[in-house]
Amino acid sequence: MRTKILVVDDETAIADIIKYNLEKEGFEAYTAVDGIYCMEMLEEEDFELVILDVMMPRMDGFQTLKEIRKNSRIPVIMLTAKEEEVDKILGLELGADDYVVKPFSMRELIARVKANLRRLDFESEERDAEDEVIEQGDLHIDLNKYEVTKRGKVIELTLREFELLKFLASSPDQVFSREELLEKVWGYEYYGDIRTVDVTVRRLREKIEDKDGTFHYILTKRGVGYYFGGE
Repeated sequence: MRTKILVVDDETAIADIIKYNLEKEGFEAYTAVDGIYCMEMLEEEDFELVILDVMMPRMDGFQTLKEIRKNSRIPVIMLTAKEEEVDKILGLELGADDYVVKPFSMRELIARVKANLRRLDFESEERDAEDEVIEQGDLHIDLNKYEVTKRGKVIELTLREFELLKFLASSPDQVFSREELLEKVWGYEYYGDIRTVDVTVRRLREKIEDKDGTFHYILTKRGVGYYFGGE
């Protein structure tokens, strides 16, 4: 069966062009004109990735992303109309997996789509080959359930946050540069933005670290990158 992708953009000409190019690559593509239609279609069909525009009527991309993340970890690539840092950061904070700035080349967008889908396939293969659970300190990382608990309490993570935590926790005390993390966790090099890594690390820390700051799981090696430890 072909991979189903949902394109959400109120500019129908852009949505249709994206749909056409996705179908040329062998995907099964659908379009929705706004967030409300997007949510309705996600309930009716099993999609494997969403391309989501930020600026839309009725329900914009950020609000739509919030709704998606209430019960789904499906990969979401955001389309931003301008290269505004705040738009990128907000999208990542809300759980977006990736973003592309308009105007964009179709080659770049297709590359991002394939990279995110490849990552999903790779994660599935990894789960078959790895232990089912990673135990690090108070953290219990269940690879089959995609579930993280701390002292018995479930921590809600996005797919990308989970994969970043799993990757770092699998190699404690090993320092990885932002570029390495972008390649290993996000699945691409050239099209990536290392700020994506910083935002995801910050968001992950907020969810798993002790609020009083007495214990840290994800540490920074100044001038190098990040690693999983305990101090």
